Amino acid sequence: MAMEEKFPRALWIRLIIYVAVGHVFAFFVYLLFVLGGKNQ
Repeated sequence: MAMEEKFPRALWIRLIIYVAVGHVFAFFVYLLFVLGGKNQ
């Protein structure tokens, strides 16, 4: 398939890592807002 030649394996791994880190960071920020809202 031509699509697999266009996207190397290293690019997919980097993309998955960026998405995972982005979701963890977003969840951490959301958790801070939820905990901060409960304390007030």
